[in-house]
Amino acid sequence: MEESIRKTLKQGEDSKNQFKKNITNSKALAAEMIAYSNSGGGKLFIGVNDDGSIAGLTKEDICRLNQLISNTASDNVQPPISPISTNITIDNKIIIIVEIKNGINKPYQTKDGVFWVKNGADKRKATSREEIQRLFQSSGLIQADEILTNNATIADLDLDYFRTFFEQRYGEPLDNQKLELSQIVNNMNLGKDGKLNITGALLFGKQPSSKLPVFIVKAGSFPGNNVTTNHYLDSRDITGKIETIFAETVSFILANIKHIQGDQHVNSIGKPEIPRLTIEELVANAIIHRNYFISAPIRVFIFENRVEIISPGHLPNSLTVENIKKGNSNSRNPILASFANQIIPYRGYGSGILRALQNYRAITFEDDRDGNLFKVTIAREEHN
Repeated sequence: MEESIRKTLKQGEDSKNQFKKNITNSKALAAEMIAYSNSGGGKLFIGVNDDGSIAGLTKEDICRLNQLISNTASDNVQPPISPISTNITIDNKIIIIVEIKNGINKPYQTKDGVFWVKNGADKRKATSREEIQRLFQSSGLIQADEILTNNATIADLDLDYFRTFFEQRYGEPLDNQKLELSQIVNNMNLGKDGKLNITGALLFGKQPSSKLPVFIVKAGSFPGNNVTTNHYLDSRDITGKIETIFAETVSFILANIKHIQGDQHVNSIGKPEIPRLTIEELVANAIIHRNYFISAPIRVFIFENRVEIISPGHLPNSLTVENIKKGNSNSRNPILASFANQIIPYRGYGSGILRALQNYRAITFEDDRDGNLFKVTIAREEHN
């Protein structure tokens, strides 16, 4: 254990480890605890200088700090938390290691109502509505797909499209229903009080991208292997309903990768170097599971050696890359997912990643929690 601590101190501060020579202020300690509770957890090393050298604590410090830690966690953090503090002796000097778990009752705040989150090795106040909503989302208290839009109303529904969907789903014509359209939309969890929520607007709006302009796909095909080039081979902002965005994103990728003859007849249509099914599964996954609390588009980049699909938002809750490769799932947008399987090839069983990998193994996944994004990288055939 001592060797592990020395290694951590030598590596310096980061988003999971913070050094404090001493702490005397309960408000400052509460801010650190809240930031960790809201941002995945971490450790405070008290009695350690900023450079990682051990300053040590007196016996009086130890008694005071352990009492301060306990009181702060229960009185200055809302809701209260239960950190674990451990006294460790290294080089005949005592330090305290305080472990704060990732909170399960987010968002945490001070008794004055201030939300803190980690920002690299430091912390900052969370002030934007979007960011605070994401904290509520991480505890399952609200879902982004049920948030009402500011400017999309029942009048923005594509009624012909919605009628077709309704009859296919429920086996009855929409026009035969005795309820008002606004009540039907409300009962289907697609909106409330005459407004559409994000799910309703993205699935059934006439022109959802005019109301929700960030929820699109920005796609680009580039020469070479670097997005910083001044030239592109193909570029497109893909907008519209989710059905349209899905179809056009898949088509964009297929149009910008190679099609291979293989052992087929010379007059046959070449097979794409990346199977269509794999592309469909990964595009559907990006659209359904992205974080709609983040005002950013999905990005699709095609390079000579790879295809990248970058979704706003890291994996939700305790999901990891290894989890999803084994078929585990956690629906971030349950309302959207419940309707999507009737509109795009999405089954909702957590098997999409498995199917993508079964059809094409050269896929890697990056769960970037600091950057708050999820990246899928598909190696192209000649580089596989």
